[in-house]
Amino acid sequence: MRLFVATRPPADVVVEVLGALRREPVAGVTWSVPEQWVVKLRPLGHVPEHLVDPLVTALSDELTGVPPVRCTLGPATRRLGGQWLGAPVSGLDDLAAVVFDATIGIVPVTHPQPFRADVVLARGRVPAGLAGEPVAAEWTAREVALVADRSSPRRPLLDDLATFVLTGR
Repeated sequence: MRLFVATRPPADVVVEVLGALRREPVAGVTWSVPEQWVVKLRPLGHVPEHLVDPLVTALSDELTGVPPVRCTLGPATRRLGGQWLGAPVSGLDDLAAVVFDATIGIVPVTHPQPFRADVVLARGRVPAGLAGEPVAAEWTAREVALVADRSSPRRPLLDDLATFVLTGR
């Protein structure tokens, strides 16, 4: 199954900020729906089911005592590799490093890339002209989830397999 570790923007950011962005039909572009608006801290790829429990244990151990994190969305949407349109999120570098450290021994990195936090708004052949729309919000991330992506071409389906509350010490 395809797994990732993520945090979600709160409902008011999803509805009032991300939901207000322009989403005109563009050939070759598929717009994400609100259920897909997450901020991935680490994509894990296809993971055998027998590794889910060790991932949950490792994440639980590493995230215990980690404080909530202040996130900033914006300042503008950006094109990612020509295949995605994203809204950047800053403030998550340290939390992503904790998640990476917790999971690297269970799911090795096969394609190392620098960490970039974004809410993916569209996929496909994203024209450069779609990027640059102003977007701004702030929130506190209080929870991290291990998520299974069971989406099909007809419908998105993201299932939280486990959630971890960020409480601090």
